[in-house]
Amino acid sequence: MPSFALRTVLCALTLLLVSVPAQAKKQELPEVTEDGLHRVPDSRMAIVYAKPGADLSGYESVQLLEAYVAFKKNWERDQRTKSADPLRVTSKDIEEIKSKLAAELHAVFKEVLEEGGYPVVEQAGDKVLLLRPAIINLDVNAPDTMSAGRSRTYADSAGEMTLYVELYDSVTGDLLAKAMDRKSDRSNDAFYTWTNSATNRAAADRILQGWAKILLTALNEARQQPAEAAVPAATE
Repeated sequence: MPSFALRTVLCALTLLLVSVPAQAKKQELPEVTEDGLHRVPDSRMAIVYAKPGADLSGYESVQLLEAYVAFKKNWERDQRTKSADPLRVTSKDIEEIKSKLAAELHAVFKEVLEEGGYPVVEQAGDKVLLLRPAIINLDVNAPDTMSAGRSRTYADSAGEMTLYVELYDSVTGDLLAKAMDRKSDRSNDAFYTWTNSATNRAAADRILQGWAKILLTALNEARQQPAEAAVPAATE
């Protein structure tokens, strides 16, 4: 569970990411955060801040903490409002979705990082980068639950979610960087498709893999160019 300070940061950055028009974001975001991180423009993620001089080139493995997951505000109410069955989504369903998504994030990041040469370890240590991820503003358009019975739900997109991640030195606890990025499932305006647990998971995996590859790219580029190692690389 995030600390009060982390919750405050999540809320503030989410409001910026969701409500501020794209052209105005650069003007609205502070150049320096209260914890001394500086904004990094033109990054592969929507919002990136890094510690001046932070260097990722020395990290050889990653300690990945369990992800905190939170739904979009009023998501549960909205699901029940648009469904003929007021109990279609239960509190148990919500906790299960959150738990499965947290586990999926860990599995996807672990696979991408380890295939890229960065073992995911359980303990802090020298040359170990600590990641504290959170999935917020989760919006699943058509959750597949047991209470749905044999009915089918069709949607043009599985939904969207926002990643907030903090990078620390696992030994010193120094905050090196933090980033936030919102992604939605590929929407097809031409037709609706049947959504179920398998399609929802596939959509989540596509988004998670994209984020994991951004991190992997940053680590690889840090090794090649230590002086530019603080944050995800500039957009191509």
